[in-house]
Amino acid sequence: MSAEKATTSEQIAIGVAHSKLILIGEHAVVHGQPAIAIPFPLVGVESMVEYVPGSIKFDSTFYHGPMHLAPHSMQGIVNSVKATLDHLHIPKKDLLIQIKSSIPPGKGLGSSASVAIAVVKSLFSYAERSFTNEELLELANISETFNHGAPSGIDTLTITSGCPVWYEKGHPSYFIKPTDDFHFIVADSGLIGDTRFAVESVTKLLRSAPKIIQGKLERIGELTHQAKHALEKAGKNFLGQLLDEAQKELESLGVSNATLNKLISFARQEGALGAKLTGAGNGGCIIALARNEVHSRQLADKLRKFGAHAVWPFVLKAQN
Repeated sequence: MSAEKATTSEQIAIGVAHSKLILIGEHAVVHGQPAIAIPFPLVGVESMVEYVPGSIKFDSTFYHGPMHLAPHSMQGIVNSVKATLDHLHIPKKDLLIQIKSSIPPGKGLGSSASVAIAVVKSLFSYAERSFTNEELLELANISETFNHGAPSGIDTLTITSGCPVWYEKGHPSYFIKPTDDFHFIVADSGLIGDTRFAVESVTKLLRSAPKIIQGKLERIGELTHQAKHALEKAGKNFLGQLLDEAQKELESLGVSNATLNKLISFARQEGALGAKLTGAGNGGCIIALARNEVHSRQLADKLRKFGAHAVWPFVLKAQN
């Protein structure tokens, strides 16, 4: 599924979006440190819009029925749909919006942001209008604001990008261009993470032991700066070490758990250059860095046999 194309036919308009991963900087990014996110093309969302007389209706795995009766969990996307239709001067009626997602929710892969981006793209496609990246981000972030309170914007930005994204609160985001291919494996622990709870738990720790916890957050920030250098200078082995160090800090912040730790330890034992949790933690996924393409396939197969709920090997391509 290409995330860059939105097509229109007489019957249906389509918008698609891939997902995202945090490579390094989780939790510290909430407290002013940088983070690096990377596009994750192997899972995504497809939104299809067609003319169906009557009220606007959704057809998705989460909910099937009229938009005005959608559950609270879908109010973010409802808000984005309304804002996009207003922006496009389309009446709020006579539409069926079908949403198909291969992104497991609650895994730190940007599921809600991907849905918002795909839906906004499909509505522009239905209107036969092109969009700017600024329009896309603004309209998708309406949904993210409802879902997350004050989103960083890193999810939507990375999902609309083909490159890693450097994000630091209060500073302009920019794209990082890797100088070599990096072979990663993402493995799902099978447990759903609770982002809000994990973020709040670190904030409480920071209040209770400000000097110690601030030091850990700053250390993650330093590792993130070094990871940028590793990506740009093709420092594969160095990046692996940085991922391992970041995991130690995340464990000390209490956001890892036994299931994630077992997967991480196994990946390292099987030759991963480095491995860590990705996202809020206490569930969700791990990310491991393989030596090369062959090793990536072998490691993915071993992680599946070891008990990972789902495994996705993928390549972060060099940007020449």
